[in-house]
Amino acid sequence: MAVEAAESKKALDVVTLDMHQITLFTDYFVIGSGTSTVHVKAIAEAVEEKLSGAGVRLLHREGVNGGRWVLLDYGDVVVHIFHQDEREYYDLERFWRGAPRVNFDRLRERSGT
Repeated sequence: MAVEAAESKKALDVVTLDMHQITLFTDYFVIGSGTSTVHVKAIAEAVEEKLSGAGVRLLHREGVNGGRWVLLDYGDVVVHIFHQDEREYYDLERFWRGAPRVNFDRLRERSGT
């Protein structure tokens, strides 16, 4: 749902990392980018609305006011929405390079959605 919500707002380069074997604090990272602070905030709001509507409880939120890096912690899933420049600088995908990427396109093909 987080990936779909981010993509619905045209988030760039949305990636999901499977963190099961890497860390104990979450199962997945969803990482995406926006082109401006307004875009980053809109993506984060869309994720919050979609998950809240499905009854998923937000545990912690950071960075919404700044709009450069928004973190939404849902426990099992942590969503990172970056401004493009911040994403390049922090490069979470490289930092967590041992985490396998989840291929949602392949999962969608299998389920027919």
